[in-house]
Amino acid sequence: MSDIQNIEPKEVFYWFSKINQIPRCSGDEKRISDFLVSFAKERDLEVYQDEMYNVIIKKPGSKGYEDSDPIIIQGHMDMVCIKGKESNHDFTKDPIEMIVEEDILRANNTTLGGDDGIAVAYGLAILDSKDLKHPPLELLITTNEETGMDGAHALTNEHLSGKILLNIDSEEEGVFLVSCAGGANKITTFKLEKENKSGNGLEIKVSGLKGGHSGMEIIKQRANAIKLLGRILEECNRNSDIRLSKIQGGTKHNAIPSEARAVILTEDNPTLKKIIEDFTKDLKEEYRVEDSGLNIDINEVKVENIYTKELSDNLIDYIMMVPDGVQYMSKDIEGLVQTSLNNAIIEEKNNNITIITSVRSASSSSLKEVLNILTIIAKRTKAETEEKNSYPAWQFDEKSKIREIAVKVYEELFNKKAEVSAIHAGLECGLLKQILPNTDMISFGPNLYDVHTENEHLSISSVQRVWRFLIRLLEELK
Repeated sequence: MSDIQNIEPKEVFYWFSKINQIPRCSGDEKRISDFLVSFAKERDLEVYQDEMYNVIIKKPGSKGYEDSDPIIIQGHMDMVCIKGKESNHDFTKDPIEMIVEEDILRANNTTLGGDDGIAVAYGLAILDSKDLKHPPLELLITTNEETGMDGAHALTNEHLSGKILLNIDSEEEGVFLVSCAGGANKITTFKLEKENKSGNGLEIKVSGLKGGHSGMEIIKQRANAIKLLGRILEECNRNSDIRLSKIQGGTKHNAIPSEARAVILTEDNPTLKKIIEDFTKDLKEEYRVEDSGLNIDINEVKVENIYTKELSDNLIDYIMMVPDGVQYMSKDIEGLVQTSLNNAIIEEKNNNITIITSVRSASSSSLKEVLNILTIIAKRTKAETEEKNSYPAWQFDEKSKIREIAVKVYEELFNKKAEVSAIHAGLECGLLKQILPNTDMISFGPNLYDVHTENEHLSISSVQRVWRFLIRLLEELK
């Protein structure tokens, strides 16, 4: 940790190191939330912690800025917790092990927590400073952003008075986000019905895929492990009488699944193995660019307690019929996805088989269309559905002043053009705009790569530049 703390800006990486010592997976934020409260109390700063463990810390304006309008600096304290197959990391108790490689800061085969720990680090560094010039500050750090924005859903405006909000949850330096997609999760449930039948079977495992964030990286057309597994199972089912015994894939609702597996009962293992091997060649050719690491393993296993024929067929049909990936591109912004969906998780749970599909769209009507399509497919395959974790889109504000100021400051500092854009992912700005309708908002951040994977890494020099930008921006907002 000492090596990390010696990186400039030291005040930022000091706090990033500190918070990465504290486990903070989504849903396990009490320890990091209490740490933030203690930080504030030790400095006699006004602090509020609600039942969801959201934290608001207030700091008066510096000399000459006392009467300026308050500025909200906002991020989230939770992180996506994913590790590589060889990692023994325990996210419930182990600190994140960080590694510096030239300009890159990464973790040891786990997610780094830069999303969105870097926002927390920036915020704490500013609150801890003695000599920075800034208006009155309200540091808002939310919980459970990665699993449904539960913290932001629970917020009220009771302790927030800022007229400008700086969301630091973007991943490309010099790109200022001014709009984002809304979305919802569709939960499809099949009643688990089994027969007491045993025999020889096959375990089919799809692995080696890149995965990634289901909003930011859906446009890259990477393979979805659940969909590939469904295609393999359908190929088997057309050529032989198979029964599913187990099926599982994906771990996070907002991550493209990189692995999936199924166990099937079949009376003709050699023939099916040949069919799968031949089909694997086709799939590898199909994804030779986007997912060259695709691997499909087939192992002979003993099978017990198989799914009923009806359930087995319905599951395979559902996975095959349900759409996946980009559905519509934006008609307003070139290269921006308007509507997409990600079949994120399939698992046995509470005597059911549950499939979670994350749907995103900047258009409420298009979002409704895709959700309705999923409902119809579920109905045809005798499954039940419900919608959870919906969140609104953040609409573009033509009159935004902070957008103009931020672009001007960035371009003057670094002598290069800034970009104003929108994002095909959910930011908390959509929810925050509902409780703070008159607050001008913008989102930015340093270069952060491969988020929501064990390859997540952060550009050190970009963290430095964004720190310089943030300091200058606060000075300008007098």
